[in-house]
Amino acid sequence: MNRTPLLHLLLAALLFISMPAVADSFAEKRADIDAFADQMAERHGLSPRDLKNILQHAEHRQDIIDAISRPAEAMPWYRYRPIFIREDRIDAGIAFWEEYAVEIQRASEEFGVSEAIIVAIIGVETRYGEHQGRHRVLDALTTLAFDYPPRADFFRSELEHYLLLAEEEGFDPLTIRGSYAGAMGIPQFISSSYRAYAVDGDGDGRRDLLSNTADAVSSVANYFAEHRWREGDPVVFEASLEDDAEIDGLANQGRQPYTTVGELRAAGVVVDESLDDELGAVLMELDGEQGKEYWVGLHNFYVITRYNHSPLYALAVWQLSEMMRERRETDA
Repeated sequence: MNRTPLLHLLLAALLFISMPAVADSFAEKRADIDAFADQMAERHGLSPRDLKNILQHAEHRQDIIDAISRPAEAMPWYRYRPIFIREDRIDAGIAFWEEYAVEIQRASEEFGVSEAIIVAIIGVETRYGEHQGRHRVLDALTTLAFDYPPRADFFRSELEHYLLLAEEEGFDPLTIRGSYAGAMGIPQFISSSYRAYAVDGDGDGRRDLLSNTADAVSSVANYFAEHRWREGDPVVFEASLEDDAEIDGLANQGRQPYTTVGELRAAGVVVDESLDDELGAVLMELDGEQGKEYWVGLHNFYVITRYNHSPLYALAVWQLSEMMRERRETDA
């Protein structure tokens, strides 16, 4: 692919854009941004001047740093759950499911991923495409890449992916808006995920996650398939503790299964009798409205956390999916 022409077009377009003066602009020369542009240009055979001109139109955003410093996933479960498990979101999800039933069924069958999970992911991420984020992705990624040391390496990588993605997909990197972390489109893919997992769901020759629902649902399904979703397998179960349970060191030890159902039972965790002792599992202790809640997550639960690392997120997605599925089956 010839990368240079599009970057030159973007640069030419910038000459005709009147950008207001912003006190927190990255327009002033910065050695770290220049070094990033030089290194990226060398790796990909691009013009460092073109890259620097694009990056100089990014703005430092303190509100983005503030937002990433207090994510919703840091809330206790009893506060996090009501954000997503609401009647209006269930109703909107069922309406979305009905409107795009053909696309969702096709994606589910092609990739072997639950229809309800596909819908729930999009419901939690963007309320079925309605709220895709208000921050310019270029501002978010540049701010976090160069002014947020805790995760600078990660966001510099994402910024590089974003600039390459803009060229590959033919969109203007100055205009795309998304989350404070740079996720974009109907399913809120970060740039590296967009490049790796987005697919053309309707056969029009493009991978458009910004406005094409068929592409979005197929891409979510592909993401789950690539992360080894096992359709038909259980996901997560609510559990309780026996009076003499000993779970010190067993709860909240990570996302990937680190123990087994049998070991949890031996420690006094009461979980669904249908589960085989050999199944890999995690034990979650969460702060619920009525006190501590205990949940046992299995392989498919871990797969949901590959989309967002928070177990609260994964549990909300699963609960929303089950409520929509049950409501839809009841109304059928």
